[in-house]
Amino acid sequence: MQDAALMNYLDRRFLSLEKRLEKCNQDILDYVEEFRDFSKMALSRLAGLNTHKAEVKSEVENLLARVEQAQRDIDYFGSVRDSNTCIGVHEDLVKQQLSEAAEEKKKLKSMLNASCDQMLAGIKSLKIVKKTEDKHGSWMKDPGKKHAKIYLLNGSVNNVILEFANIMTFMESNHTLKARRVPLPFPWEGTGHIIYQGFLFYHRYGSLNEIIKFNIQRRNITDQMLLPGAGRIPVYQLSPSTKIDLAIDEQGLWAIHAEPETEGNIVITKINHKTMAVEHTWDTSCNSKGAEAAFMICNTLYVVYNFPSGGTSRIRCVYDILETVNTHEIPVLHFPKLQGSHCTIHYNPKEKQLFAWRDGSQIIYKIHTRQKV
Repeated sequence: MQDAALMNYLDRRFLSLEKRLEKCNQDILDYVEEFRDFSKMALSRLAGLNTHKAEVKSEVENLLARVEQAQRDIDYFGSVRDSNTCIGVHEDLVKQQLSEAAEEKKKLKSMLNASCDQMLAGIKSLKIVKKTEDKHGSWMKDPGKKHAKIYLLNGSVNNVILEFANIMTFMESNHTLKARRVPLPFPWEGTGHIIYQGFLFYHRYGSLNEIIKFNIQRRNITDQMLLPGAGRIPVYQLSPSTKIDLAIDEQGLWAIHAEPETEGNIVITKINHKTMAVEHTWDTSCNSKGAEAAFMICNTLYVVYNFPSGGTSRIRCVYDILETVNTHEIPVLHFPKLQGSHCTIHYNPKEKQLFAWRDGSQIIYKIHTRQKV
C-alpha cells in the first residue's frame, strides 16, 4: 500500500513538472523571437549613430548591457531546457529503485515464513531452575530435536559442553557427575552460542568473526563461516564478552551483532544453518548502549536494556524485519522483578519460552504473545 501511494504521488509530481517545462519551453521561444526583433531594432539604430556618437554614447552602453543580459538569460533557459533529459533519468531511477525495493521485499517474504504472525505481548512469570553461581554462561534445549536434553555451557571462554538427559537431572545438586562431557576442538567466546538440530553454533575464541558449526553427537566440526562486519565491538554494552549473539526463532538461525559504522546500532543477519551462508542483513534502529541481551521471535528482534549497576530488565526496542508491526506504538515490556542482569536470553520456538542466565541463575521465562497488527 505504501509503495502504491508513493508511486501515485511521484506520477502527480512528474505530470506537474512536465506541464511546467512545456510552458517554460514556450516562454523561451517567445523570448527568443522578441529578442530577435529587439536586436534588429538595436542594429538599425546603431547604424546611424556615427553622426551622433556623443549624444547617444550612454544609450549605446545601456543597450549593449541589455543585450548581454538578454544573452545570459537565453543561455540559462537553454540549460534548463537541456536538463529535461536529466529529469527523465531521475524519474526512471526512482521507478527502478521502487521496483527493486518491492522485489526485494517479495523475496524476503518468500524466504521467511510470512505466516509467522505472533509478537511478544508480555512476560508472564519466571522459574529459577538452578543456581550454578557462575556469573557468565548459557543453557538451552535444542528446539530442532524431540529429545528433552539440557545443555550447559559455563563461562564466557570454555571448550566443554555439559549434556544432561533431562531437566530433572540438570536440577540435581551434583549435576556435573551425571552430565555427558562434550569437548570442543576450539573454545567459544562470549555467551551467544546456540544449539539447533544437533549442532552447536558458536563464535570461536580468538577469532574476529568466525562462527563454527559443531556436530555434538559426532564431535566434529562440519562447517564454519566468517560473519561480515561483526566482532569488532560488543553486541551489548552491558555484556562486553559477547561480540556475536546467535539466536533461533521460527525461521531458523540468526546472528545479532553491532558495527562501528552503524554508531553502535545493532545489526541482524539471517544465516542458512545448513549451508552457513548469509541470506540477508538488516541495520536496526536499536542501539547497543545500555543493552544486556536480545532475542528473536517470529522475524522480530527484541532488545533488553538495564542499568550498569543492575536492576529491572526491560525491552524498549523492537525491530520487525517485515515491517508488519508499528514498533513505535509497542509499550516498554518489563521482566518480572529480579535484581541483577542477564548475560544470555534465548528464545525456544518449540516451547515458546525464554531460557536465560541471570547472575549465576538459570531461569525460564514464560511469555505471552498476540497476533501482529
